[in-house]
Amino acid sequence: MQGAPVSRIPRFDHVGITVADLDTVTAFFVGLGLVVEGRMFMDGEFVDTVIGIPNSRSEIVMLRPPDGGTGLELSSFIRPNHEPGSPDAMSNELGLRNVCFEVDNLQAVVDRLAADGFGLVGGIGQYEDIWRMAYVRGPEGIIVALAQRID
Repeated sequence: MQGAPVSRIPRFDHVGITVADLDTVTAFFVGLGLVVEGRMFMDGEFVDTVIGIPNSRSEIVMLRPPDGGTGLELSSFIRPNHEPGSPDAMSNELGLRNVCFEVDNLQAVVDRLAADGFGLVGGIGQYEDIWRMAYVRGPEGIIVALAQRID
C-alpha cells in the first residue's frame, strides 16, 4: 500500500481468538497475569452483520494486562458450532501464530507452565544481550510467546 493513510489508528485495542473451552483458556491467561475485564454473551443483528454469520451466538471474555493496554478477546461459539483448527500448527503455517507477552522472569514462567502441562514449542533463545524468548504451546494449541528483556 502506498500513499497517506485515509485515517489514523489511535490505538491497538485487542486481538481475538476463537476457542472451544472458554473457561480453560481464560484460566490459562489469568494464570499468566491477565485480568478479566468482562464476560458476556454476544448475539443479534449487530454481531451477525459484523462477523458475517447469520443467527450467531457466542460467549466472550475480554482480558487485559493489570495496568491496561492491548486486550485479548476469547470467543466461544454456541451457534454455529466452532470449526476446529490445527492444534499443532507451527509458526510457518499461514494465519495468526502467536500472542506475545513480556515477562519479568522467563524461566519461572516456563517452569510453572510446564508443571501445568504446557511445554515449550522449541527452546529458550537469546537475541544478543537484549531478549530471552520462548514459545509455549498453551490450551487448544495456542502458541504464547514469552519475552524477557535482559539489557
